[in-house]
Amino acid sequence: MGIGIDGRVDVLGIWLAETEGAHFWQTVLSDLKSRGVQDILIACVDGLKGFPQAIEAIFPRTQVQLCIVHQIRASLRCMSSKYHKEFMRDLKEVYRAIDHEVAETNLKSLEEKWGAKCPTAVNGWRTNWTNLATYFKA
Repeated sequence: MGIGIDGRVDVLGIWLAETEGAHFWQTVLSDLKSRGVQDILIACVDGLKGFPQAIEAIFPRTQVQLCIVHQIRASLRCMSSKYHKEFMRDLKEVYRAIDHEVAETNLKSLEEKWGAKCPTAVNGWRTNWTNLATYFKA
């Protein structure tokens, strides 16, 4: 599915595969290009390894935005449920920030508070920050 500059939503196609991997998505992106898609401004994707690289290979000017919901779920899986509410309060300060600079400052605060207690939950945000913060460029 794609949304044009005019706001119109188009179903671009339906593809089926036994497994979903970077190679599959590269095939899909190549198909889209061959059918006339000239460029993608922003692609919002899940955390599939290699997906951003597949997009870059076919549509090199595309900005990749990793799905915040997927990253939140991954973080919460790495910690005890007793920390979820407090962690989410702190995490919202990161992804709901008014701009990239404030988000970066809040991410540092999150790392300081939670890095020792739940390092895997926080490391995913730092590791993927470039593609998680794409929407701040708009």
